[in-house]
Amino acid sequence: MNLLTIDNMSKSYTERLLFDKVTLGIHEGDKIGVIGINGTGKSTLLKIIAGLEEPDEGTVTKGKTVRIGYLPQTPEFDNDLSILANVVINQKAEEEYRNLEGEARAMLTKLGINDSSISPEFLSGGQKKRVALVRTLLTPADILVLDEPTNHLDNEMAEWLEDYLNKYRGAFIMVTHDRYFLDKVTNKIVEIDKGQIYQYDANFSKFLELKAQREDMIEATERKAKSLYRMELEWMKRGARARSTKQKARIERFQELKNRGVIEEEGKVEINALSSRMGKKTIELYNIDKSFPRKSVPGAQGLPTTMEGMAANILIKDFTYIFLPEDRIGIIGPNGCGKTTLLKIISEKVEPDSGTVEIGSTIKIGYFSQENEYMDDNLRVIDYVRETAEYIQTSEGSMSASMMCERFLFTGSMQYSLIGKLSGGEKRRLYLLKILMEAPNVLILDEPTNDLDIYTLAVLEEYLETFPGIVISVSHDRYFLDKMATRIFAFEGEGVIKQYEGNFTDYKEAKSLSEDDNIIGNEECPSYIDEKKAENIANWKQKDTRLKFTYKEQMEYDTIDEDIEKLELEIEETDNAITLAATDYTKLNELMEKKEGLEKALEVKMERWVYLNDLAEKIEAQKDN
Repeated sequence: MNLLTIDNMSKSYTERLLFDKVTLGIHEGDKIGVIGINGTGKSTLLKIIAGLEEPDEGTVTKGKTVRIGYLPQTPEFDNDLSILANVVINQKAEEEYRNLEGEARAMLTKLGINDSSISPEFLSGGQKKRVALVRTLLTPADILVLDEPTNHLDNEMAEWLEDYLNKYRGAFIMVTHDRYFLDKVTNKIVEIDKGQIYQYDANFSKFLELKAQREDMIEATERKAKSLYRMELEWMKRGARARSTKQKARIERFQELKNRGVIEEEGKVEINALSSRMGKKTIELYNIDKSFPRKSVPGAQGLPTTMEGMAANILIKDFTYIFLPEDRIGIIGPNGCGKTTLLKIISEKVEPDSGTVEIGSTIKIGYFSQENEYMDDNLRVIDYVRETAEYIQTSEGSMSASMMCERFLFTGSMQYSLIGKLSGGEKRRLYLLKILMEAPNVLILDEPTNDLDIYTLAVLEEYLETFPGIVISVSHDRYFLDKMATRIFAFEGEGVIKQYEGNFTDYKEAKSLSEDDNIIGNEECPSYIDEKKAENIANWKQKDTRLKFTYKEQMEYDTIDEDIEKLELEIEETDNAITLAATDYTKLNELMEKKEGLEKALEVKMERWVYLNDLAEKIEAQKDN
């Protein structure tokens, strides 16, 4: 059964055409994910479906009895009412109100809102978004329209919402950048590209396959069009004259090809790895402690207290870590546990209560925070970028600010647009561009997936793979963590930060095994175990926070001297071969290239040798303390 139809709809925003005569239908059972580059009109489409905006042309038709529930990006509340009252405000009958109170409280608790009796004005932006999500889910609706429902949800909350939407019997259409989430809850993908809508009866994984097929067809059509254009151009150069009907038609076809031009490719964000040289010393954290007062429980009994006598909320306790030159760290944990605080301590924006932060002299940090830096709305895009640099050096050579803007899908006309006319997502993309243009060798990313579109995220992930520096990211996006991270810092309560090797999926598996071990241990541990043995078991299970080699580092440390000797010997042998091949230019060229590669490999090995031996000395020094 059809619930809502958009027919021949066009919509513009200022000078930008968002939709050009598009058609879309929503039917019973549809679970639709909307994707597209920031600024293509995803949120505008949702507002039109929700009846909050009108199209410039075309019609939007919905059934008379069809009800729509809408979750905006920035929700509003009545601050004179409690959180609970705001959530169930749409329930007219008193009996309905009472029936939903218990369900509302349970859902709010699941999403980290434990006190629903206070006014929403005391909540953070993320908490307000979660309250609005509960309000929308509890609103009787045939179509749920959800704009970024996974923003401000930690991993457990996102999994809860996945389960809820998989069981939901109505239809929904949503915008989200969480690709695992899209994959698990949708059965249709709507892609917005250059004013058009492309529909796929597929989840996100299948969509990627179908999209690749569509792009192959477009490329084949483009190749054919280019070939035809070259043929017609050659014919015109020979001095074609419109003497016959056939020749007239051919000239008209040439003009049509010329006016149409090459089929325009879909916009792609491209980023070249930029970074500054990193010395031996990176960032070192030693015995970091950080607490904040629990404002809601002054004078609470039995809790640690701060100097002001307030009960302390312990965020970080006795945390030590030395960052490796190409670390890829993913930081996870519940909302409010201290993840952003850790990033700010690492970047020296916040001081720890105790412990030390040592930053090497060559370290240059690029910090992509949750909030954009101040942007002058009256400044042009190109001028904002030029504030950082007019030209930058990349692996492809020198690039101008304008060329970098092009790589980030800020085309010629957009570069001279005022920042105030950009969408929120486009401003985030511009902010990211400026940070990368500063050529940091340490990238700190605080929830980068919240406002960047899927296409920008995919290219950012590709960029991070070749980025020759340290990447530290807080994220709730499991897909991003699986692609980016090689080590997980997990906040596990009471200030404990535990380290797990691998990406997010590896962490989940390790966590599951750890929980199974705990169950077995509890079942099999005899009551007569002596105190010393119990202490040994506890020490064995607890993560050692002292400096130590990882397994890979230990193996590398044991063999690196031998590896360096082999490289030095190979360089010496290559030098001898170069002398013998002095008259053979082809062979000489090959040997010179080989020597250059060997020397680069030796340089990398020498840097690792210095780092590993330095770490070994620090580990040895710990034994004396």
